[in-house]
Amino acid sequence: MEMTTILKQAPLFRGLDDEAFQALSSSMGEVQLARGQVLFHEGDAGNQLYVVMDGKVKLGRHGASGRENLLAVLGPGQMFGELSLFDPGPRSATATAVTACRLRVLDNADLSPWLAGRPEVAKGLLGQLAGRLRRANDVVSDLVFSDVPGRVAKALLDLAARFGKQTPEGLVVHHELTQEELAQLVGASRETVNKALADFAARGWMRLEPRSVIILDLERVERRAR
Repeated sequence: MEMTTILKQAPLFRGLDDEAFQALSSSMGEVQLARGQVLFHEGDAGNQLYVVMDGKVKLGRHGASGRENLLAVLGPGQMFGELSLFDPGPRSATATAVTACRLRVLDNADLSPWLAGRPEVAKGLLGQLAGRLRRANDVVSDLVFSDVPGRVAKALLDLAARFGKQTPEGLVVHHELTQEELAQLVGASRETVNKALADFAARGWMRLEPRSVIILDLERVERRAR
């Protein structure tokens, strides 16, 4: 996909005309990360937002026990770090490259004038924050009301919606996550998540591959996620 098209998918740029898009995007820098490289840590000072152009980035937090929980796995066209533009406090999560990736970065100082003069930019950022809040509410609800297999099915469907590729064999989802990272994403132990995945595979709903799955029966997985 063309890089301009990917950048325009980010909430920051939705609704901008071509002239405004070019002006704002031209002030953005670029960052490249190797697989496993940390962009910033939870608690770090930060005043920049990022748009994923290529690859995948995970956002995680560590609990009091030291266990990491994944808040999100982001791919091309998705944005993060925007909280620092409104609240220049410590970073609320650690951002790590799941794969080699390329990001575009925008400083608060470059964006602030646009927020004052272009309400569509502020609207895009507020939409991003609203989406973040809705996802947080969904996570809390799932932890209370859904069992682990249901949460695993829902997480795989979310990953499939963004990273899946339909093939004659099935819906191939190269999520690039380890089993431990999948467990962190659904808030469960690795053993419990592995058991759920093995059950799905035994039922013929999917086939498990290293850092990926092939969903063979999408309807069954969708039912299990409800």
